[in-house]
Amino acid sequence: MKILITGSRGFVGGSLGRFAVQAGHEVLGISRATQPSLDWPGKYVSADVVTADLAPVIAEFAPDAIFHAAGTASVGASFKAPIDDLRASLLSWANLLDSVHRSGAQPLILFPSSGAVYGQLESLPVNETAKVNPISPYGFNKAACELLAQEYSTCFSQRIIVCRFFSLFGEYQRRLLVWELFRQLAGNDDTVWLQGTGEETRDYLHVSDIAAAVLMLAEDQIGKMVEGFCEFINVASGSEIRVIDLAHQMRNLVAPEKEIRCRGVHRQGDPERWQGDITKLRTLLPTWNPKPLGEGLAACIAAWQR
Repeated sequence: MKILITGSRGFVGGSLGRFAVQAGHEVLGISRATQPSLDWPGKYVSADVVTADLAPVIAEFAPDAIFHAAGTASVGASFKAPIDDLRASLLSWANLLDSVHRSGAQPLILFPSSGAVYGQLESLPVNETAKVNPISPYGFNKAACELLAQEYSTCFSQRIIVCRFFSLFGEYQRRLLVWELFRQLAGNDDTVWLQGTGEETRDYLHVSDIAAAVLMLAEDQIGKMVEGFCEFINVASGSEIRVIDLAHQMRNLVAPEKEIRCRGVHRQGDPERWQGDITKLRTLLPTWNPKPLGEGLAACIAAWQR
């Protein structure tokens, strides 16, 4: 496949690009930086995805699939600067969709949405038919992007898969809980602090397993050549883990002697529990086989320690 990836210098876009090239696909990355990251394995174009006319790039490269990784990835930051989150998330997505439309190309477009669109979950696991009820600017902006995807699939016959990611982690990530826990465990303090109660649950999936699922979905759907659809799919492990248990797993791998304590502070916009129903994903991709959480954590920790 020929795959165009926006936001290719970011964690998700960069990870997907490296994974795709290793799998034998041709990749073109787009990001604002004048140069790609040092280990970027494919072609590269410097452009601001929010404002640049991407139609000529899309027409020339003629991708089979586009993965839109440009945008934001922080609930906390969206509360501090909601207009910035909206601009980076919704406007970059709108510009990409319009550029695809004007290019005359008909690639499969994959959008990384979030389980944040579901908000505070009343029952677990949550499937794709659940009510969209976000509780953060980040979640609202992802929901707005999903509505825009439906507009372009209905009005302009674009083929779109909306992947609702839950909690992801990987070796190139340098933010969020797994990385912050590692930093504390590898640091000098004897105590590791969790901001919440530790009873919160999350549904974690290693970014390589997300990349594998995205590529498999693309390969499955490209060949069908159906026009004008917008499919919503949870991409997660399907299992929930308490944050305190995640911290204990990591402590055993890094610093077994350290104490873990909880501040008991509730972070605005964060759900108490998170678990995606991946029945639909499993039905579409019966051979997809994500690695166990412990294996993914061990791989990250080994890379970070190097």
